[in-house]
Amino acid sequence: MELNHFRNALWMQARGHDVLVYAPEESPLFKKASDVGLPCFHIAHQRKYYAWSAAISLARSLKKEQVTHVFIRDNRDMSMMATVKAIMGKSIITAYFMEMQLGVKKTGILHSIRFNYLDYWFCPLPFLEKQVHEWTRINASKIHLVPSGIDRSAIKRIAKDVARTQLDLPLHGFTFGLVGRFDVQKGQLLVLEALQHCENAAINLVFLGEPTRNETNHVMESMETCIAEHRLADRVFIRPFMQEVEVFYSALDALIMATKAETFGMVTLEAIAHGIPVLGSNAGGTPDLLNQEAFGRLFEPLNAKDLALQMNEMVSNPVVFNPDLWEQHVARFDHHAVCKSIEQVVSSMA
Repeated sequence: MELNHFRNALWMQARGHDVLVYAPEESPLFKKASDVGLPCFHIAHQRKYYAWSAAISLARSLKKEQVTHVFIRDNRDMSMMATVKAIMGKSIITAYFMEMQLGVKKTGILHSIRFNYLDYWFCPLPFLEKQVHEWTRINASKIHLVPSGIDRSAIKRIAKDVARTQLDLPLHGFTFGLVGRFDVQKGQLLVLEALQHCENAAINLVFLGEPTRNETNHVMESMETCIAEHRLADRVFIRPFMQEVEVFYSALDALIMATKAETFGMVTLEAIAHGIPVLGSNAGGTPDLLNQEAFGRLFEPLNAKDLALQMNEMVSNPVVFNPDLWEQHVARFDHHAVCKSIEQVVSSMA
């Protein structure tokens, strides 16, 4: 969420907009923005509701800095932003980028009042847009379908054998990969269980990531124990997170997204942009990102046996992208197109 916000700030600055960042000093967003020279203002973490004092202080700062538009991505900031809008009125435009799906319907009076203080609610995928229309009472004219963006100029492919050599992976066989912190919710243990049900012995796995910092969930230890107990050391490989993600994607035949229901999987989008099919849970935003299996396959969430079946199927019948459909699909998420869409929407109130 913070990385997406940071990227959008940089992209908007590159398009000639004056960009200010308000964030807690200890946050990754504040640090990254400061490192690249974006003007940053400290704002403390606030409780989700009734942060009136913080809203008053923020409104004063926004007025002083002559800020005209405020964009938030964390739903915990909504209450404070509603108060800011109540204070500043038409002098400020407020917009929310939806990064998490709604867990339940939110049609109560307090939610409705808070939501309608927003001028815009941006939904990155159709299923989220539908959910907001059906599960809230926000004015429909405020809801807009605008995806999260990627910088396609950063997408690089290298030869598969070169990438596998760099990662010290087998040059032959069908290699699935999973990227992310080692956590039960990310699904590394589910994928290892599925591998044990796979009939095809030529399937390899590579996990890219590391344990969650300052947390002890023992997932890494469980992964290593499973690999040892089932004698999978020649088929399953753990590699530390790397900045050169193009090496990781280029080494794969397919990516696995094993979370129960990813709202908007940036990793899924990155893999597709690299030309790599994705095997993901049939829930959340993954079906939309895969264009209903045009760019991968879906499996029943949290079902290791169904995941194994789909892994075998992808090896037997590899997913082949239609080049024109792929270009059209990925182009929707190009950051230039995304920024232009945002500009066109918010300029309608200028």
